[in-house]
Amino acid sequence: MRAYLIDEITPSDMEKINGFLERHAIKSHLDQVFWVQIPDGILSDTQIEHTACQPHVFSVELGPDWVKLEFFIRSLKTMACNCPGYCTAKQMDYVIRFSHSMIQQLGIRT
Repeated sequence: MRAYLIDEITPSDMEKINGFLERHAIKSHLDQVFWVQIPDGILSDTQIEHTACQPHVFSVELGPDWVKLEFFIRSLKTMACNCPGYCTAKQMDYVIRFSHSMIQQLGIRT
């Protein structure tokens, strides 16, 4: 899986990140995994057409001292479709900017 990894994060900063994601993302059924919705304006043509599959999201996984943001866009409604796939360039930029914005807002030093 292609992903963006931020590591060597202190336990107190990991708590801040967890709190941020609880406020700004969708909690999954798995511990330490969150879903972040991709804005409609940067969905691929296929994802735009597949309104029944929306929302389209990327995952954020928290480890003991790391955060992993996947470069894979999926549907929360179905896996049996052709609309999930690796990020477009704009979507990848959004994932990276989301992580940088979160770190900046929380005052985390990396």
